[in-house]
Amino acid sequence: MVQAKSGTGFKAGVQDYRLTYYMPDYTPKDTDILAAFRVTPQPGVPPEEAAAAVAAESSTGTWTTVWTDNLTDLDRYKGRCYDIERIPGEDNQFFCFIAYPLDLFEEGSVTNLLTSLVGNVFGFKALKALRLEDLRIPVAYLKTFQGPPHGITVERDILNKYGRPLLGCTIKPKLGLSAKNYGRAVYEVLRGGLDFTKDDENINSQPFMRWRDRFLFVAEAVHKAQAETNEIKGHYLNVTAATCEDMLERAEFVKELKMPILMHDYLTGGFTANTTLSKWCRKNGVLMHIHRAMHAVIDRQKNHGIHFRVLAKCLRMSGGDHLHSGTVVGKLEGERGITMGFVDQMREDFVEEDRSRGIFFTQDWASMGGVMPVASGGIHVWHMPALVEIFGDDSCLQFGGGTLGHPWGNAPGATANRVALEACVQARNEGRNLGREGNEVIREATRWSPELKVACELWKEIKFEFDAVDTI
Repeated sequence: MVQAKSGTGFKAGVQDYRLTYYMPDYTPKDTDILAAFRVTPQPGVPPEEAAAAVAAESSTGTWTTVWTDNLTDLDRYKGRCYDIERIPGEDNQFFCFIAYPLDLFEEGSVTNLLTSLVGNVFGFKALKALRLEDLRIPVAYLKTFQGPPHGITVERDILNKYGRPLLGCTIKPKLGLSAKNYGRAVYEVLRGGLDFTKDDENINSQPFMRWRDRFLFVAEAVHKAQAETNEIKGHYLNVTAATCEDMLERAEFVKELKMPILMHDYLTGGFTANTTLSKWCRKNGVLMHIHRAMHAVIDRQKNHGIHFRVLAKCLRMSGGDHLHSGTVVGKLEGERGITMGFVDQMREDFVEEDRSRGIFFTQDWASMGGVMPVASGGIHVWHMPALVEIFGDDSCLQFGGGTLGHPWGNAPGATANRVALEACVQARNEGRNLGREGNEVIREATRWSPELKVACELWKEIKFEFDAVDTI
């Protein structure tokens, strides 16, 4: 064995990252993947060194020079920090912008994309904290992804529902019901007027309700409600499982039961499983609802983690027809400007840079299908005007306790939701301002809907008013 010795072209030792990976004169290419990071260096570490370390450790660099650098073209493959901005009002925090050559990433793989960008560097000792704020995905890379199995336009055609948001309900209690009682709850809600019911994120196949039993009773409920209402109905059957093989077995049973939609927990299930399921859904004509369980573990802290706008972009590429997006007005975190910033990334074809909404880069989605945002979490009938005004028609308003908590039962609760929605849509279409007149629109509708009147009386004092954590 011959020991390699340093010689011409290779200088062994340790050198500052910024000598190689900080390039403020670099102009990003149209084919580069661009990333915006919020960087908090350790005391004494210059911003340029910290930012260059992020670029290096998320691409080709390591802590020391290595002789195998001479066996490749580092200038072709390395990430480059091309800009640094101090964050106003924050002590020792900076936005750093990094350009990554397209060749660093496997085509059509969100798994590989995230493994490269955030796989190791977040534990780097020279950084106190690090957050991935946004990505610019070039069209050349987007075109290697299928994207949503169907998208918003095709979903509306499948459901034959137009001109209003869709309405859903998460069955509660989320755990503990038998399969038959679960199916009873589904039937009552759907016959009362909602479009969808939903498994909650942690309903899989537990001892109290195995997946096959749940699917059978739910399918019976859906088909019965469809026959009675003459509307297409659906239930998000959660096929998330311990293995991809089990997941696809459950998906096949959804298709066998002639159900229009299934569900997947994309973060806990993983992007490899999610992309696999998305391709299956397109091939088999089944809509795909996505729950974001575990997202707040990743995105809630302002200075460390991954912002949800990145997770939403990754989901659009990996595939899904619905994605939970927060409500702005409900019980879950979400400031309006920031929320609508990533909702635009889910469903629009072209989104301009807008720092006030947290959008760091202009993003061209190149005709990739849109993902319908699902507003879910602590909402009730008094929220309906705001929800319609904020999210518009291409959304799904997902209730839970705001349907099932109705004093008269599940079906009247669903009727109250549907009446409130129809009243708000009609008022909007007539030119009324829901932001100013929303409460009056609801009160007017209670005159001819006793179900809505009772719901309004029950929840008139319920509000969730806390300062948002997710701000620029």
